[in-house]
Amino acid sequence: MAKKEKSKELPPLMAAPAVCGFPSPAEQYVESPLDLNELLVKKAAATFFVRAVGDSMTGAGIRNGDILVVDRSLEAVDGAIVIAAVDNEFTVKYFRKRGSDILLEPANAAFKSIRFAEGMELRIFGVVTACIHQFR
Repeated sequence: MAKKEKSKELPPLMAAPAVCGFPSPAEQYVESPLDLNELLVKKAAATFFVRAVGDSMTGAGIRNGDILVVDRSLEAVDGAIVIAAVDNEFTVKYFRKRGSDILLEPANAAFKSIRFAEGMELRIFGVVTACIHQFR
């Protein structure tokens, strides 16, 4: 089966913002086309996308099925949301560093933090820089 070729034409960005409170009387004019790669990807060679699965990060605005933009070139600092492999299983969590202790913390009280102990393997694959979700 041949792959369907995608259009290179980009959708436009409206010049006036959409107010989330009371409607604005300002006229809306179309600005230049918006390329989401240009908006969301700072270092293309170090960036990948991954689909989130599960509910452990709902408090951070990451829902099941969302697409995460991940930058491998960024250092995981305390409070960053990261893609990590814990004993070869991928997860999305807040990276927390408390002295010499490292924790991976969910953004949902129904889930427990992962505290690292001797013998556990942790690999950080990148820092989440954006989340894309669609209304279903």
